[in-house]
Amino acid sequence: MDPRSEVLLRQAELFQGPVMLAGLPADDLLGTLPQARGWSWHAGEQAALDVRFPGRCDFGTTAPESEFVAAVLFLPKSRELTDYLLAALAARLPAGELFLVGEKRGGIERAAKQLAAFGKPRKLDSARHCQLWQVSIEQPPAAPDLESLAQRYRLELADGPLEVISLPGVFSHGRLDRGTALLLQQLDGLPGGHMLDFGCGAGVLGAVLKRRYPQSRLTLLDVDAFAAASSRLTLAANGLEADVMTADGIHGAPEGLSAIVSNPPFHQGVHTDYQASEDLLHEAVAHLQRGGELRLVANSFLKYPPLIERYLGPCRTLAEGDGFRIYSARHS
Repeated sequence: MDPRSEVLLRQAELFQGPVMLAGLPADDLLGTLPQARGWSWHAGEQAALDVRFPGRCDFGTTAPESEFVAAVLFLPKSRELTDYLLAALAARLPAGELFLVGEKRGGIERAAKQLAAFGKPRKLDSARHCQLWQVSIEQPPAAPDLESLAQRYRLELADGPLEVISLPGVFSHGRLDRGTALLLQQLDGLPGGHMLDFGCGAGVLGAVLKRRYPQSRLTLLDVDAFAAASSRLTLAANGLEADVMTADGIHGAPEGLSAIVSNPPFHQGVHTDYQASEDLLHEAVAHLQRGGELRLVANSFLKYPPLIERYLGPCRTLAEGDGFRIYSARHS
């Protein structure tokens, strides 16, 4: 059981009615609280919950319309996303209790101050290196408009400007990260066909690929529903069309790809996690056609070339700078 869930269950009498659990971990919490429902925006956790508790967890960027008398938000990493999620949950509570639970090292004490927008926050419990906070909703706010919270920025590229739309919680929110900036300079010479932007975030790489290879089919994939929504907005803002999907890693991607381009994720929440990147290196060959290419950017300290050569073939370093390297390998 996740320690945040354990803290909730120490106060289990508060959560026996219809409760919305937002951003919940894929543990047994729904089994312990039979009247509760979940809301997830992480495709991996959603898939795991769907297997164990079919039909009891909604997926997406909008708060479910199910009726509930209390809501619990499991603290996400992003402050901006926390603001949106708290407001979205509060707007669904005609009158009820809004709870926030999170790890101390994840910033729960700081984040608890964000509850003050709805009333006076009260700390209910502190255990398992986590805290549980509560506020009473007496007058629900208007439902927040997610798109109005987007940050927009413009990239001046060699083939023209690109408008990027980034929603709260998306990687490198409101700015171009250094790794992607380096990879954008190394997108020439990719084999045409069906391309994949893996870990698409706000859709920067995918949009540039579609503009540079207009005859190629393009799929953008991310584990996060807010990233997928951002990518759709970025594509639309630039008059581009592509497939956008959510899946828990590369195993959910199409097969027969001509190219996989990625700034792969290696952080999740407050914990460092390389699993999605290592799975990409291990499984890319199963999704690439013969002659298909994997091209990615990674921090220079990550020892990816031996893994790439073990699973895919000879690895070339195309560029290096600002603490990052661009690697390329083809499925022979």
